[in-house]
Amino acid sequence: MKIELEKLDSHLREKRPDYYSKLQKPLSEAQISALEAEFDTKLPNDVKELYLWKNGQASDCYVALVNNSLFEPLEQVLATNKEFTEMIGYDFTIENWWNKNWLPILGNGGGSYICYDLEGIFTGEKGQLVEYWNEYNDRPVIAPSLTDFIKKMNQYYDETPAEEFDEFFDLSDDISDWRKEFIVDQPIKK
Repeated sequence: MKIELEKLDSHLREKRPDYYSKLQKPLSEAQISALEAEFDTKLPNDVKELYLWKNGQASDCYVALVNNSLFEPLEQVLATNKEFTEMIGYDFTIENWWNKNWLPILGNGGGSYICYDLEGIFTGEKGQLVEYWNEYNDRPVIAPSLTDFIKKMNQYYDETPAEEFDEFFDLSDDISDWRKEFIVDQPIKK
């Protein structure tokens, strides 16, 4: 993961300097530990490494990192997880409409997220990335891991010359072999 983050850092500095300047400073180990304590959670190492690299993007930056999604600061990730988890059984009455094990690390600004799945809901593969759509009931798994997803981002940057770079890019075609479709439509069992 560290190698992939170093590559991503280099790509963003070179090909997207304006966006790179809007990335927030990394969190320290102590800051991450404090957030884990505050939100009563234990983060996996790859998520910690992501936030030891950068703590999301500035709140006044509306440019997407990837797939029309902003890179969320860790405190916001954990706060959104907590808020949505508290809605299960009340506002969210469908099984896995939201799951307490999802960390919304990338968001589109409209309430939909690419989530890091702590438990491997649907497939049993911990660390996979799941798309959460706030208005739709599909919950596709789009990547087997955060590291694999970042590798695909780096591959995009490697293959795209700077003069052809388009700040909006979608990795959906590049990750289509990973995509697994899941529909949530069953009421929560009481």
